[in-house]
Amino acid sequence: MSFVSPSTATEPTTQLPHAGNLPAGDQVRRDGNGQLRHSMEVRNVVKSFGSFRVMNGMSIDFVDDAITTVLGPSGTGKSVLLKHLVGLLEPDDGEIVVFGKNIWQISEKERYDLRKKFGVLFQDGALFGSMNIYDNTAFPLRKHTDLDESDIEEIVVSRLQEVGLEKAMAKLPSEVSGGMRKRAGFARALVLDPEVVLFDEPDSGLDPVRTSLLNDLILKMHNEHKGTYLLVTHDIRTARKVSDYVGLIWQGQVVHYGEAEEAFASEDPFVRQFLSGDSAGPLGMD
Repeated sequence: MSFVSPSTATEPTTQLPHAGNLPAGDQVRRDGNGQLRHSMEVRNVVKSFGSFRVMNGMSIDFVDDAITTVLGPSGTGKSVLLKHLVGLLEPDDGEIVVFGKNIWQISEKERYDLRKKFGVLFQDGALFGSMNIYDNTAFPLRKHTDLDESDIEEIVVSRLQEVGLEKAMAKLPSEVSGGMRKRAGFARALVLDPEVVLFDEPDSGLDPVRTSLLNDLILKMHNEHKGTYLLVTHDIRTARKVSDYVGLIWQGQVVHYGEAEEAFASEDPFVRQFLSGDSAGPLGMD
């Protein structure tokens, strides 16, 4: 199986899947030397839980202001990767570099400040059951800023309008559908105007129609707010619809990383099997 190093992955030469009139290689993604910028870098990370090694020398650099989807079988470390990026898990070996800083060579306060640059949409929305949709969305602003309530209201109402929940603000999470809880979680992830948004299986528990609608919303919000979006998912349709870049993880390593179009045209046996859903190939039931 071929390993495509993130640092040498082919740079985009054609228009990205959802970028509208933004030409590939636009300066928003490149530094002064014309190189793609990476605000998050995973360098040879090893992580084990007991005798089970989840990350086995994993390396991947995420391109700024793009949507990257990370795919792979269950138990390959996708969600564990997200927890490493926000400093909730410390690697056994290797480095996690975020905004140019090795996050385990800085103070806890510095890590805390870095986390404010992240928004996270968890699998179930992770809403507080005792708070209505408005207060759930306002929570990060009340916790992490000194804004007065009128400013908080302006931001929260704007975000909830963007995700189509302006009429559900007073409802509790238990009073709305799973898709609405996802959208509320998305609104909450965006209220601090994060530079990076992480999505932990955003399509989990949604039917195909609501998954498609959520994908449309992800594209809409990225086009409006920019930022670096990273999704982990099993859903090939989601990856095909929203991705600029696709990474595939297997046995604790990144076995492919590059432009989405390149991934879906790959002849690599594992990549082809996983993205096509074919039973024939190196991936089995074990």
